[in-house]
Amino acid sequence: MKKEETLLKNHISKHNLKVTKERSAVLKAFLESERHITAEELYRHMKDQGSSIGLATIYRTLNLFCESGLAEQRQFGDGQARYELTYNVNHHDHLICQQCHRIIEFENKEIEKLQEKVAKENRFKIFSHKLELYGICARCSGNKAKAKKG
Repeated sequence: MKKEETLLKNHISKHNLKVTKERSAVLKAFLESERHITAEELYRHMKDQGSSIGLATIYRTLNLFCESGLAEQRQFGDGQARYELTYNVNHHDHLICQQCHRIIEFENKEIEKLQEKVAKENRFKIFSHKLELYGICARCSGNKAKAKKG
């Protein structure tokens, strides 16, 4: 957590803001949480742990994380803004289940090479990219198969 704290403290001081105990608590909970968390999920988790930090503070702090380069806000087609730690994390792509909204991360060097090849063929310089594949996960497709049998 040291590197993440340092990044956030540097960003906060650069913008004449203060490091507060609330921001530190949200950072700790965010780093301990699942990879793709909504502000509401983080709020409920912190409340279950005895925190009295409000939802508005969590939203503002998550936005601060995004501004600092610590996290990124993502939309996965379910109408919920999710936050993902991006600082010091390997590049990865996502499989998103349209039924249960499960998000599966994956890395694939062949896909990365193909993207680079396509960019090169089109004389295009890639700065960043996001690959999201939408479908139905094995658990949900298994549930459908069981329902049809019964």
